[in-house]
Amino acid sequence: MSLKFALWGALALVLFAAEAMAPGAFMLWFGFAAAAMALVVLALPGLGWLVQAVLFSLFSLVSVGVYLKWFRGKGRGSDRPLLNQRANSLVGQVVKLEQGIERGRGRVQIADAFWTVEGPDLPAGTAVRIVATDGMTLKVQEA
Repeated sequence: MSLKFALWGALALVLFAAEAMAPGAFMLWFGFAAAAMALVVLALPGLGWLVQAVLFSLFSLVSVGVYLKWFRGKGRGSDRPLLNQRANSLVGQVVKLEQGIERGRGRVQIADAFWTVEGPDLPAGTAVRIVATDGMTLKVQEA
């Protein structure tokens, strides 16, 4: 086993450990490039340091490219995608106007919260369907 192989193998292990301590930094992919270099110098022990550096750069580009193409953004989707978007989670609900809509604005109560609504002028007590949101304002239509 050569010194070059040991150095590339050690670099791969250091990069894998860095990924374990700081996930999301994609050091894993540079670790794969270093591991590939360890295998290359094991097969071709006469390579100079400059050639090794160039090959490591190429392997790094390829491995990061693999990550970007096939693995980035492939995480598990949320079972509750609107969890922190309370206003958007109300779209589609039918509620009664607490305060009638006058000049395009009114108010509804949903659970223990009061919401400002915008829509056509309607009297209090009218059932309305929430069709969209604009920040914390609900857009409604008569149900």
